[in-house]
Parts: sequence; C-alpha cells; structure tokens
Amino acid sequence: MARSPRAAADDADTRLSAAWQAALAAYAEDQRRRAVAAQTARAYRIDSLQFARWASARSLSPRTVDIRALRRYVAGLSADAQAPATIARKLASLRGLLAVQVLTGARADNPAELLRAPKRPARLPRVLKASELAALLDRIPATTPLQLRDRALFELAYGCGLRAEELISLDLGAIDFDAESVRVHGKGDRTRLVPVGELAAAALEPYLARGRPALAPVEPALFVSKSGRRLSTSDVRRRLRGWSRLAMCDAPALAQAHPHALRHSFATHLLEGGADLRAIQELLGHASIGTTQAYTRVESRRLRSAYANAHPRA
Repeated sequence: MARSPRAAADDADTRLSAAWQAALAAYAEDQRRRAVAAQTARAYRIDSLQFARWASARSLSPRTVDIRALRRYVAGLSADAQAPATIARKLASLRGLLAVQVLTGARADNPAELLRAPKRPARLPRVLKASELAALLDRIPATTPLQLRDRALFELAYGCGLRAEELISLDLGAIDFDAESVRVHGKGDRTRLVPVGELAAAALEPYLARGRPALAPVEPALFVSKSGRRLSTSDVRRRLRGWSRLAMCDAPALAQAHPHALRHSFATHLLEGGADLRAIQELLGHASIGTTQAYTRVESRRLRSAYANAHPRA
C-alpha cells in the first residue's frame, strides 16, 4: 500500500540529492528576493521540503517530476485527510518551487501549473459591530503604562485596519501627528500611509507621553512589553483575549475576537459607510482588489438579512 506524503515526511530525514538541495536553496533565495512574508516563506519551505522527501523516496529529481507524480502526491494529501486550504497552499508552494526551476533553466516546463487547487468553502470574515468594538475599547482603562499601551494598540488596530504583524513592526517614527497618518510596512515589502483617526490619536498621545517611557524601552518599537522589548503577535492576541473577556458581559460576540477581526471590522464598517472599494484596498494594503471584494459579500449578507427581517413579503 502506498504511503501518504505526511507519513513519508514524518520518517527520518531522507538524504536529499544535490539537485534537490540546490532546488530548495534556489526557491528560498527567490522568496527572499521577492520579500515574501516570513510566515508564508516558512510554510512554503516546509511544504517544498516535504515534497522533496516524497519525490526522493520515489527516485524523482527536480528535472523528472511530471504531472502524473504531482497528481499522485496530491491524491496522497487528500487520502491523508488534509484540509482543502492546506492542499491549496502546498500546491502553491510546488508551483513556486518548479517555477524557479524553469527560471534557472533546470527544466523547460512547470507541470504544477496544470493542477487545479481543491475548491475551498467560502468563509466570510468575522466582523464585530461598532457597538461591540466600543464595548471592548471603552473597557480598557487609561491608568497604568500597560493599560495606556493596550488602549493605544487596539484603537490603532481598529482605527487603521492593521494586521497584528504590522502593529508590532511599527517604530516611533511611523506616527506623524501633524499629517494624522501612520506609515505601515506591510506584506510584500509594500509601504502605505493610513490616516489615524481622532480616537486613535487621542489614545496614542498619553501612551507616548507617560506609558511608553515608564516601560523603559530598549528599542525603537512603538509598542513595547513591560520589559521594554518589541511586542510579538502572540502578545497582541493574548492581550486582546484578556480585554475581550472583560467586555463580554456587554457584548458576548467578543468571545470570538482576535486581532484580524478588528481589521475585518474596519473594512466592513468603511464599506457600510459608503467608502469606495478601491480606497479600502489601498487602506488595507491588498495587492489585489479580489481580496478586498470579500467584504462586499459581508455587506451583501447583511443587506439580505435586513431585507428578510423587515420586508413584509420577504
């Protein structure tokens, strides 16, 4: 019986050939050149290594991998009960791996381009109501340095629609109070300017004046821990979870709050307020308008619900 790709990868490391080692190194270098996000690069590195081990166990080299081998590999992933989203990501990593082989002249074609990713169920972003976000943000006091930091952190996250990774990467110089904007370094090494609203600015000022100095920062990060170090994304998730629990008595939906929900809510509330989809795309830093269009489905669902509840002949 054929073994699944996961089982093959879980075995002791297969000794990869020089060709596979060169292919993986070239792929990693290509991702560095294109400034692929660290988490994505790590996932693709694991995926491509897993495939290289699977292929090596079957005496396949980067040059001899063909569409039949790829189909067998994908069939093994499905048999291993891997989620459609996981399989789609692994296929994306293989397309990239073999595309680099074509670019370097190691092979003439990319058979991974012929494979179609499994269809994934459409999942709409989790969105919090404005009243729920007010219950959360207003519950955070502004007394201690950590409270001042958290209030500024989450006001900025919702007020500017920032990813957790973008929040923690901000340095002091990113905030321009005169221009009422923040300079954000986002995915794909893209930089954008995002307006900072009054409430976010009002939360940042006391944090910068009293909160951050009291935390004795040892680096230029805008948001620092109690030891003065730059926050991590896990710190952001943990602090949001803690404040959400306190606000759940006023807004039970906050039980599902996570940093990306603030970003989704930012985009959806802009759309509901009449903002142009292209403007929302720029504010979010999406490379493609197709990514931003997910929020039109959220708005469409809300309108259908309102119609069903209010129209006498719905």
